[in-house]
Amino acid sequence: MKHTSTSFFSICFLFLLISVQAQETTKKIEVKKPATITTVEPTKTTKEQIIPNTPKTKNAPLPTAAVKDSIPVKVDRYGIRVGLDLYKITRGLYDKDYKGLELVGDYRLTKRYFLAAELGNENKTTADDRVNFTTKGSYLKAGFDYNAYENWLDMENIISIGLRYGFSTFNQQLNNYRIYNANPYFQDTPIINSGQKFNGLSASWIEVVAGIKAKVFNNVFMGFSLRLNRLVTNKEPENFSNLYIPGFNRTYDGSFGVGFNYTVTYFVPIYKKKIKPVVVQKK
Repeated sequence: MKHTSTSFFSICFLFLLISVQAQETTKKIEVKKPATITTVEPTKTTKEQIIPNTPKTKNAPLPTAAVKDSIPVKVDRYGIRVGLDLYKITRGLYDKDYKGLELVGDYRLTKRYFLAAELGNENKTTADDRVNFTTKGSYLKAGFDYNAYENWLDMENIISIGLRYGFSTFNQQLNNYRIYNANPYFQDTPIINSGQKFNGLSASWIEVVAGIKAKVFNNVFMGFSLRLNRLVTNKEPENFSNLYIPGFNRTYDGSFGVGFNYTVTYFVPIYKKKIKPVVVQKK
């Protein structure tokens, strides 16, 4: 009897335990309802849906992202370029009969045209077979240059052709001379010392110039030019010709002269202009 009651209580306890576990398992299981399919009509996209959290204001412009242009804007620099003629300075180092100084400058007037000028002083002794004389004086040249070179990137080089009008005031001193002997078979004529001075002389001329200037450092340019001169006026003393004119150089055939210079200049920028892009129209 005792064994039967013990078995009964064991069976009841086991049934109770199974019931508790079944209840806990039932609580953990979630029952999902079948999804219902609904149709949604397409709606128009509004500015508020594209840009969330944006307060709606009347006539408010849409925010745009700042886009930086990767291509820099090209500019032309305008200013004054000033410098020296190195040829005249260095010539005085090896030629004892010459002393000279020339200042050069130009101003960029437009994209292609430059106003140009040269101001100088010369002291030169010329020794020929028949005559020896010294010329002292100053000169001024003014005109323009046209740049025929098409620069690219940040280049500012110049290949130019230009025109100058020159004017010089000077004096001549006849140091010595030799009388021309048409028949010098037996003896040569002696040298005659003079020392006579001719003051208040002047001359003017037209000058055609072809030159090059290239940037070698920041704002520093090197260049040279060739010049062909033609006298316009020439005030000469009696019994003496102006064989050398400051700024004009040696006269040949009475009215023509040639020259050149080798310069170093420094550019002083004053203002800038944007380069307008060229618009090509399609046919």
